[in-house]
Formats: sequence, structure tokens, C-alpha cells
Amino acid sequence: MTTAMQEMLEWVRATMPMDLDATLLIEEKIKSLLDKEKLQIINARIDGDTWSTVIKEMRTAYAEQYYNETFKPTQL
Repeated sequence: MTTAMQEMLEWVRATMPMDLDATLLIEEKIKSLLDKEKLQIINARIDGDTWSTVIKEMRTAYAEQYYNETFKPTQL
């Protein structure tokens, strides 16, 4: 499974000429938004959890593990 921004980055790389300044700017913008998207997904996962007895650090670690396993981010 990929996130919307991961799909967008793949599409840009596959369809646009990578030697254009505009394409490189688009690629850099997408890459900068991947971390924001990751945090949004993690926070949504945390907010959706109803584990009242689990401390926030453990919930955050679990949510990040969920993101990494589900969306398998790659080093860009």
C-alpha cells in the first residue's frame, strides 16, 4: 500500500522529464510533504486508539510501527 504522496512522487518520476527545473521543484515539494503526511497518519492512528491505560509514548511508537508496516516508506 502506498500513501497519496508516495503515489504522486512515483507518478512524477515516471511521467515527467526529470531534467526540467519545474519537475525537480515538484519532486522536492512532494518529498517535503511526505513527513507531514506521515505525522498526519500517525496522529490519526493515535487519535483513533482508545487505549486509555497506555502512555502516549507507547501509542506513538505503535502508530509509527503501523505506518512503517502499512506504507513501507523508502529512503528518498
